[in-house]
Amino acid sequence: MSELILIRHAQASFGEENYDNLSKLGHKQAEMLGKLFNDLKINPDKVVIGTQKRHQQTLDGFGVSKQIDQHSGWNEYDFKDLLLAEFGPDIPSEIFTDRKTHFRTLRSTVTKWMNNKLPNAKEKWEDFSSRINDALKTSCDLSCEQVVVVTSGGPISRVVSTTLNTPKEEMMNLNLQIKNTSISRFIFTPRSFYLHSFNSTPQFDGDNANYMSYS
Repeated sequence: MSELILIRHAQASFGEENYDNLSKLGHKQAEMLGKLFNDLKINPDKVVIGTQKRHQQTLDGFGVSKQIDQHSGWNEYDFKDLLLAEFGPDIPSEIFTDRKTHFRTLRSTVTKWMNNKLPNAKEKWEDFSSRINDALKTSCDLSCEQVVVVTSGGPISRVVSTTLNTPKEEMMNLNLQIKNTSISRFIFTPRSFYLHSFNSTPQFDGDNANYMSYS
């Protein structure tokens, strides 16, 4: 029996030209995650990250000395491309500056994408799901007792949704709950894969609650 730990990256740069960089808060969150790993004595046999900059920066922040594998299947869906497929070149600017508008539009746009209603999107929903399945299969190394993956909210929510056999639309309800640097744990064997815990952030308990974020 082995354990897979999926971690959402620390806070990225919402509202900035390049979202794919950790914010100042994000760097602090990554450090706090490192302290939590030390406190819990988490010492994985294998570490995998997506190929996006925020994945690497999160990992750098909590300092894992293991050899790192990268798999692009753990990358987030391209929300900006989905917006282009939905709105064309005239994307409303408030989507990038107002969090309420951003998350409302995220839900509606991704739901359309799931149901094949954005034909101009570069990546199809089926291809997104397929690459996550491939990344999951590659990462679940049965020779390891514990595997840690740094990824994004979309892939994590897709894995959870698939594991629980929920309707695909439920993925967005999960996606919007996932906190930065949260930990979701799974158990896998040669014949089974199941969820143990979801979206845990003990590093933000008590006086540290103000460090919690969702972007």
